[in-house]
Amino acid sequence: MVNINGNIVDNNQAILSLNNRGYAYGDALFETIRVNAGTILFWEDHYFRLMASMRILRMQIPSQFTPEFLEKEIKESIEANGLMNSSVRVKLMVHRVAGGLYTPDSNDVEYNISVSKIQSVFYTIPDQKYEVTLFKDHYVNIDILSTLKSNSKQINILGGIFAKENGFDNCLLLNSNKMVIEALNGNVFIVKGNTIKTAPLADGCLKGILRTQLLRILEKLKDYTVEEASISPFELQKADELFITNVITGIVPVTKFRKKEYNVTTSKRLLGILNTKIRLGN
Repeated sequence: MVNINGNIVDNNQAILSLNNRGYAYGDALFETIRVNAGTILFWEDHYFRLMASMRILRMQIPSQFTPEFLEKEIKESIEANGLMNSSVRVKLMVHRVAGGLYTPDSNDVEYNISVSKIQSVFYTIPDQKYEVTLFKDHYVNIDILSTLKSNSKQINILGGIFAKENGFDNCLLLNSNKMVIEALNGNVFIVKGNTIKTAPLADGCLKGILRTQLLRILEKLKDYTVEEASISPFELQKADELFITNVITGIVPVTKFRKKEYNVTTSKRLLGILNTKIRLGN
C-alpha cells in the first residue's frame, strides 16, 4: 500500500502520469526515513531538511505541510501496510505538479509515501568484509544543489553499476576538485588517531541526517577532535578507520580500500552511543 497525496492505494494502482515532473525532469526531492515501531527517528532533522530543500528548489510549500501533518501521513502509510510494530524504511517524495517544459507552469507540489520492512530493530555492525573503491568516471559538482536529496542521481546509479560489475561493496564519490565527498549511499568519515574527519557541505556532499547526528554526538566526546574539511584520496590510505553513514543502516565500517585494511573500533563505539541515544528518545 502506498500513499498518493493522502490517498492510500494498492501499489499496483499507484499510477503516475508520464507528465509527472519528477519522472520527466527529475524535478523532485525525497527523504529516506527510518521508523522503529511507530517512532520516526530524527524526524525534526528530516522535516527541516525537506523544507529547506523545497525552498532552494523554489517549490511552493503547502500550508498543511506541518511536521504533525506529514508525521500522521507517514504513520498512516505504515499502519496500512501492517508494519506499526516493525522497523520500516519510508520514502517520502515531493515533486512539482505537472505542467510546462523545463520551466514549470506552477510551483505547487504533490507527494507520495512508500514503505518497506527492515529486519533489524536497532543499528548493527555485521562481522563481514566491506571493500570500496574510488569512482572516477564522473564527478560531483561543488554546488548547493549537490547537497540536496533530489532524485537526479545519475552519478550514484553509474557508481553502483561500476561497483557491482567490479566486485566492490560501494564506491566513494569525488567532487570536481578530486576530493572525496561521500559514498554512493551515505556520508564518509575517516579516523586518524583521535581525529575524526568528514567532508564539509561546501565540497558538495549530501547533508545527511545521520551525519548531523554523529557530529552532535562527537561534539560531546572530548577525546576526539572533529574536522569538517576536504578529504584527499591520499588520506584514505593513511587513515585508521573509514566508515559510511546513513539513517537506514547506521554506521557501515569499510574494511578495505585498495591494499589498506581498517579496524572498526571507533565505528563500534559510536554505534553503541547512537543506539543508546535512540533508545532514550534523544
